[in-house]
Amino acid sequence: MSATVEKRVDAAGETDYVDAAWQLKEHIHNKEGVLKQRRGFFIDAYRRSSTHLFFEDGELVAFASVRRDGYILFLAVRPDARGRGYGQRLIAEIATEHNTVTCHARTTNEDALGFYEHLGFRITRHIENYYEDSGDAYYLKLGEDSSIRDKVSEFFSR
Repeated sequence: MSATVEKRVDAAGETDYVDAAWQLKEHIHNKEGVLKQRRGFFIDAYRRSSTHLFFEDGELVAFASVRRDGYILFLAVRPDARGRGYGQRLIAEIATEHNTVTCHARTTNEDALGFYEHLGFRITRHIENYYEDSGDAYYLKLGEDSSIRDKVSEFFSR
């Protein structure tokens, strides 16, 4: 039985799905120790960004919040929904809307770094003590020659 997939968007200033996004972020944080933002910071950043969301049978499985300049504030995919292309589709949508796509990733988050590298992101800078807990980060930028830009129509045709 296949799931019914819906894509929704909370435009900047909207918070229709902020609680669902917070719950998914917290689920991942508790399970994997990443996405360590405080609730107030998360809600404020969500409100200032545009958030793309994917739902399966009415339940949130993935989202990405992005600023007007193409900077990805949050990207989260529910662990049991990984490998289904949601992260790639989110990045593809962001890449079609922005000339430049960037983000930070914790230097110890090998899964995230591998995901971004696979899509054509390149590390442009190492930042010490970037996170509130003094963790280091890499600043990543999607390459202009990235294959994700060529595959956008493939992701949207699914």
